[in-house]
Amino acid sequence: MTVDSASGPQTAEGGAGPQDALLDSHAAYVALEREVALLLRRSRAISGRLGGELHQDLDGAAYGLLVLLDDAGPLRASDVVARLGLDKSTVSRQVASLVDLGLVDRAADPDDGRAQVLSTSEEGHRRLSRLRDARRARWEADLSDWDTADVATLAQLLGRLNRLGEAHEAEVTGRTD
Repeated sequence: MTVDSASGPQTAEGGAGPQDALLDSHAAYVALEREVALLLRRSRAISGRLGGELHQDLDGAAYGLLVLLDDAGPLRASDVVARLGLDKSTVSRQVASLVDLGLVDRAADPDDGRAQVLSTSEEGHRRLSRLRDARRARWEADLSDWDTADVATLAQLLGRLNRLGEAHEAEVTGRTD
């Protein structure tokens, strides 16, 4: 077997053998893990920066909670805990910060007066929409040389990956929504 740097391992006949298919599969998962890890590191850094752009006193971690509330509509704190996979005390601190900054509103849950429902305030929605519009414009500029079909495929595949992650999180937490 030889290794061609352009096409990978090959048999003496020039084709990939059964063992090579395993290596290619393994290499694909290694590359996937590396790229997702890089994406997540960059995402955390970007969330911190975006949080600061949204409000100078906003923690980057709370930015993700605000995005969830804006996308998913009013939620109980327990739903936020389950969806983000965070502990109650972390969510409580982030919610308190967002409420103090005027970015999130709390209201009594109409189904259970003991609970509260969280939603993005008008100001929070306005600021977040402006920031997200700018981010989408940046994506459009950065990917302007990509085929629209490739962008749509990437979005679809990331959606599938996210749903898989949500399903695994639901298994771990026992959530069934």
